[in-house]
Amino acid sequence: MNIKTYQIGVIPGDGTGPEVVAESIKVLQAASRKFGFSLNLEYFDFGGERYLKTGEILSEEDVARVKTKQALLLGAIGHPDVKAGILEKGILLNLRFILDQYINLRPVKLYEGVETPLKDKGPEDIDFVVVRENTEGLYVGAGGILKRGTPDEVAIQESINTRKGVERCIRFAFEYTRKRNKGKKLTLCGKTNVLTFAFDLWERTFYEVAREYPDIEPDYAHVDATCMWMVKNPEFFDVIVTDNIFGDIITDLGAVLQGGMGIAAGGNINPAGVSMYEPIGGSAPKYTGKNVINPIAAIAAGQLMLEQLGEEKAAAAIEQAIMKAVRDDLKSLSAGKMGYGTREVGDLIVSYL
Repeated sequence: MNIKTYQIGVIPGDGTGPEVVAESIKVLQAASRKFGFSLNLEYFDFGGERYLKTGEILSEEDVARVKTKQALLLGAIGHPDVKAGILEKGILLNLRFILDQYINLRPVKLYEGVETPLKDKGPEDIDFVVVRENTEGLYVGAGGILKRGTPDEVAIQESINTRKGVERCIRFAFEYTRKRNKGKKLTLCGKTNVLTFAFDLWERTFYEVAREYPDIEPDYAHVDATCMWMVKNPEFFDVIVTDNIFGDIITDLGAVLQGGMGIAAGGNINPAGVSMYEPIGGSAPKYTGKNVINPIAAIAAGQLMLEQLGEEKAAAAIEQAIMKAVRDDLKSLSAGKMGYGTREVGDLIVSYL
């Protein structure tokens, strides 16, 4: 009997990244043994320590090696001794563009036993997914500065939206809504009343593609209204599709609704190439080496990776184990307040598998 083997690149990264990735790998290995597949892991040292020692961020050789993988698991990028933006742009954004990871997938799901700041809302109310376009918009770096440092300084940042980029994101969102098979509603989040060029393209494309999915209800909401409804009535949403900048903003709001960065995970996805999965929180360097950081988000990132690789039974089992742990065992999702150490949380999830 041939056991399916997945080629996985692991980027532990900076700060507490290596600690949470270790627990995610521990859970993934346990799931692979239980469900009959294997993981061939290759570790990459991308991050602040390497940059400080060598001045190198991401070489052509690095990129070539990464391209041989089926998926990447990332811990965190961000080092206190490296100026903000250097590593984030040089590694995270660079990989997203090079690997054409044009979808950022962010489940927003509240588990039983996890506190949300929303009054009278529970797990039955907060369960939606944000599909964010990940390689266009304001993040492509188009624009510039004229007369820097003078009273006449001009700064221009342009949002680039192509029909190809918009349509493939929207199609992914419709397909995902159909596969998710819950509310069967897809909401386009935009700003058609002000951003009349970019979101005219988004809106026209959205409703054109919607005709091919008669089983999915197409919906529209301005981004400001989306933020309002996420807080007031999050149960209105099933799947939300939006552009790069709006997606960046509303997914952080979503993370707060589901209990904070300690439980929020996401995927940077190329459906036909190499995807990268990560916890949403940062490197949290002040907690490095103390065995207090919450690894749940990194474990959930591994779960999302298995789901997208097609190992849906294993992914579902990991999610059930996470749900049991946060419901029955963890006192809090905050670092140092869980009632368990980082490694002990990983062991707990494994025991529930």
